[in-house]
Amino acid sequence: MESEAPSRRKASVLPLLTISVILAAVIAVALVAATGGTTYLIAGLPDPGLLTHYGIEVVRVLADAASVVCVGSLLLAAFLVPPQQSGTVARDGYAALRTAGVAAWVWFAAAIASVFFTAADGAGKPVTEVFSPVVLLDLIDAIEQPKAWLFTAAIALVLAVGCRLALSWGWTAVLFFVSVAGLVPVAVTGHSASGGSHDMATNSLLYHLVAASLWVGGLFALLAHGWRKGEHLTLAASRFSNLALVCWIVMALSGIINALVRISLGDLFTTDYGLLVIAKIVALLVLGVFGQQQRARGVRALVDGRGGGQLLRLAAVELLIMFVTIGIATALARTPPPADAVTQPSTTELLIGYNLPGAPTVLRLLFAWRFDLIYGTAAIVLAGLYLAGVRRLRRRGDSWPVGRTVAWVAGCAVLLLATSSGLGRYSPAMFSAHMGVHMMLSMVAPVLFVLGGPVTLALRALPAAGKNSPPGPREWVLAFVRSPLAKVLTHPVVALVLFVGSFYLLYFSGLFDSALNYHWAHLVMNAHFLLSGYVFYWPVIGIDPAPRRLPHLGRLGMMFAAMPFHAFFGVILMSKQTVIGESFYRQLNLPWVTDLLADQRLGGGIAWASGELPVLLVLIALLVQWARADEREAKRTDRREEQTGDADLAAYNAMLKQMAEGKPHA
Repeated sequence: MESEAPSRRKASVLPLLTISVILAAVIAVALVAATGGTTYLIAGLPDPGLLTHYGIEVVRVLADAASVVCVGSLLLAAFLVPPQQSGTVARDGYAALRTAGVAAWVWFAAAIASVFFTAADGAGKPVTEVFSPVVLLDLIDAIEQPKAWLFTAAIALVLAVGCRLALSWGWTAVLFFVSVAGLVPVAVTGHSASGGSHDMATNSLLYHLVAASLWVGGLFALLAHGWRKGEHLTLAASRFSNLALVCWIVMALSGIINALVRISLGDLFTTDYGLLVIAKIVALLVLGVFGQQQRARGVRALVDGRGGGQLLRLAAVELLIMFVTIGIATALARTPPPADAVTQPSTTELLIGYNLPGAPTVLRLLFAWRFDLIYGTAAIVLAGLYLAGVRRLRRRGDSWPVGRTVAWVAGCAVLLLATSSGLGRYSPAMFSAHMGVHMMLSMVAPVLFVLGGPVTLALRALPAAGKNSPPGPREWVLAFVRSPLAKVLTHPVVALVLFVGSFYLLYFSGLFDSALNYHWAHLVMNAHFLLSGYVFYWPVIGIDPAPRRLPHLGRLGMMFAAMPFHAFFGVILMSKQTVIGESFYRQLNLPWVTDLLADQRLGGGIAWASGELPVLLVLIALLVQWARADEREAKRTDRREEQTGDADLAAYNAMLKQMAEGKPHA
């Protein structure tokens, strides 16, 4: 472990952060001023005045700056510096936690201010006119962006209170993931969430924002940590350097995809929107150069023991450029794409993001692909990471069962097919296709994933930190498996309710009807299907040791308890006389879906029938595991008897003999 620094700097990076935020706000306002009021002219709204027009840029920059500082500080506290051996955050983690708490309060205040400004901006009114509660509530009800900022404010408030109360590493990690979730509401309700190809635009923007926040916020946290001469600076810099490279690649790829969705190549140099895209690309390339220098010089100097001065200087300049990029991005979000680059989308494209090639046929379901940037990428990455773990084991001479590898890769293939094939393409528009995807994600993919034993593979492939060494990825995986959250989720009752009960809640409560209108809701539904299926099948047939160990009879009981509820769900769908999501499907008005109720009944039949084969596979796997467990127990008993010379059997026979002779036994 690195020794404690003899002295700790009293200075902070607050002046640099203040300059960076002011610079970003000035750039955003200047760029928006250069484009004029075209946003309001295109939308047919009156100009709301200078205060609203430019004030919304300032509060957005302030909110973005506070969010990245909060995310980055929690990243440092949770994963870049180690906690104490007791699990309590160490001094540097505590300092980062307090910084995150202050940033969360600023984020909360900026989000509340953004509610007023986005409401006024969306209505074309001066912001002073929306201070009336009645006017504000009407605008919030009518416009999506103020709602998103309200959700963001609520998350920021939770973070502000949580950072004040949390002292353990586990809760710090939870707060980090909550802070990342706080980036989502605004991202999924902006310009990218409307119009044609909004599925691609929203998915790429989510990648872009998360990567940018981790990079910018992590760099700020690292800079603050080095400025106060914190411990484990070399470890923090090395971990962040690896993360920053991944973030740069993700930002570059997602930024290109998002730009191509909104603008043609011919408009890059001839429109204000295109010029802002080019400016952002240039800033990103410059940041890539600084990141490479940071890894090649700054981190190497730390590892060689030459101090962190060079690293801090590079990081300070890089932070300034990052905030310039934030200013450009803020202006870009407020600048409409060129009118000639946007064709009038069809009703289908407006509602689901893309057009459909025609009635679903077997060939179209198999080959009319539209790659899902979230789940398609996840399938490929998960398969790659698993195979890399297997390769590492084999390189050092360890074996890994082929069946587990086949199961995991097959699960990734099911995930890819369900979300990116023609079936995934038709699923937002047809209830029957949606139900097919639902069954694949909740009934098939999780079974294959748990049979792959990913946790066991990770614990074997990842290097152990060693005694008295800072915990690493292996220890983080182990901590999650042993966490109270994992124990609660894998409780038989909780797992059963999440897995089966959510079917009834989603489709029969009106939630599905509301979710159909939003792309982000489809992302959440798919995540729920996967995770609820995983936490159900994990304690039943999982290769990995579950937080709650159930006897085989209990596992069999869980399966038999779920089967009638699942079958009854399909029967209800087939016999239901009203159409779920009718308003949405009526708007689509697909010419090949003339009977919505018949399509729903087909979906019910898919739900009823598709559960049979997975359940059969699970029961077979459970019985095989049960038989193997009995064999292992018999072998252990035989070995114990060989070691004790059948002492237990001899004692038992002696007891029977004494009883036959009428003698008392001990």
